[in-house]
Amino acid sequence: MHVFELNNQVKMPQIGLGVLFAKNDGQVENAVLSALSQGYRKIDTASAYQNEQGVGQGIQKSGIPRKDIFLTTKVWNTEQGYDNTLRAFDDSLKRLQTDYIDLYLIHWPVRTKYKETYKAMELIYKSGRAKAIGVCNFDIQQLEDLMAHSEIVPSLNQVEMHPYLSQNPLLHFCQRQGIQLEAWRPIMMGEVLHIPELSEIGKTYHKSPVQIALRWLIQKGVAVIPKSVTPKRIRENFEIFDFALTNDEMTRIENLNQNKRLGEDLSNEY
Repeated sequence: MHVFELNNQVKMPQIGLGVLFAKNDGQVENAVLSALSQGYRKIDTASAYQNEQGVGQGIQKSGIPRKDIFLTTKVWNTEQGYDNTLRAFDDSLKRLQTDYIDLYLIHWPVRTKYKETYKAMELIYKSGRAKAIGVCNFDIQQLEDLMAHSEIVPSLNQVEMHPYLSQNPLLHFCQRQGIQLEAWRPIMMGEVLHIPELSEIGKTYHKSPVQIALRWLIQKGVAVIPKSVTPKRIRENFEIFDFALTNDEMTRIENLNQNKRLGEDLSNEY
């Protein structure tokens, strides 16, 4: 298993299954079962996805020991605040049918609440019920503000990142601080298939543009959580460890950057 080591020595698989929009009616359960049977050992869900229950069922049915699976979930914007976060964490544990989370994240930086939310997460971490804690969608200024008011440096920052949004200033900041970066929407909801440069590079390795985009991120030291519910695509997304991009190819992909976001900023909605 290819892993990144977090700043508290916890080892995390470099690639995981994202389950945003996967339905709780058996669809997410089947996706989890498919991923785990194909070698994945990391699943990324969230309270807001409303499918934690199905994720938990998939893990239970897989027969794979819980200790061998790296499970991430997140506290949603409306659940933030100190007491609310403690309750939200307990609710996630019940839905996921587990007694601990490997990585617990703040989903968005709700300006008036993220510091007290993180204080609650530090308590959860110290109790051992979360093996690591971190954030999502924080920029450099928000990370600096959070770290100035907390004891524990976040283990991870999960942000939108793909060939059109390289996030290099944030990546370099996080690397200096020992914060692992993880990319959501790494394949741009399939849009990478229409980027000619990725297709051209892929021909050299008999790989798809999706696999090239994922490999580019991994080589930058960024974890990835591509979302799929299709067994064939779940398998293809995982097949990125049998080749390596050259420095020239990495630079070509870097040069595609447009600082273009595909996702909305949900931090100010609550």
